[in-house]
Amino acid sequence: MARESRKSEAKGRAGSRWRRWGWAAVGCILFVSTAWAGLQVRQFALVDPQFRLIRDRPDALTVSGLKHTPRAKVARLFAADFGHSIFSVPLEERRRRLLAIDWIEDAKVMRIWPDRLTVEIHERNPVAFVFLRSAVLLIDGEGVLLEPPAQAQFTFPVLSGVREDEPDDARRDRVRAMLRVQDELGYMAKDISEVNVSDTENIRVIAQVDQRALELILGDSNYAQRYQNFLNHYPEIRKRSPGIKIFDLRLDDRITTKD
Repeated sequence: MARESRKSEAKGRAGSRWRRWGWAAVGCILFVSTAWAGLQVRQFALVDPQFRLIRDRPDALTVSGLKHTPRAKVARLFAADFGHSIFSVPLEERRRRLLAIDWIEDAKVMRIWPDRLTVEIHERNPVAFVFLRSAVLLIDGEGVLLEPPAQAQFTFPVLSGVREDEPDDARRDRVRAMLRVQDELGYMAKDISEVNVSDTENIRVIAQVDQRALELILGDSNYAQRYQNFLNHYPEIRKRSPGIKIFDLRLDDRITTKD
């Protein structure tokens, strides 16, 4: 009886092994056939004319979001893709090259069935002028330096104290220090023509007051209160010291003149 039971168990294990091998073979066949079908579909998408990017079609490459970046600069990155299937275009590589253009902060490249590409651009927002390399540049809120676009006009203050060779995070901190001053001053910031952030703990500004350019040392806090206090007392100060153009406002209860 025991011998028959062992034979039955052995036969069951053998049957189980064959079933596993059978299922494995079926899975392998399905995998190979699926991979082959996928390869055929990909080959079809790469060579069939209906998916080809045609240069003469005005809507073959659509670019949106451009304001200061030349469209030709963007289109140049896709020049080699015309005449080929849109499925052969390396989207991530094209996006990476778009992000290398200084004015472009973010970009999205998409295939539009059956034969178009669309590019969505998000440009950087400049916040100030900077003087570097004996040239006038722009700088955005992240500290990225930008070439001024042709025929564009901006009414930003000058940001001084920024160096081209300093780390990106240091330059970003200097820009953000300027933005904090502007935010706190509110409407009064319109009279600030220059912000010096050489020392972010001791901000200096050039303000246009009574048609005079005055240098004001604001320190590291209470910018609006110190500036408003100065404006309230400046008519009297000018009568007493008409030639003084530098004022230290770092002490909230007094204004000190600098020769």
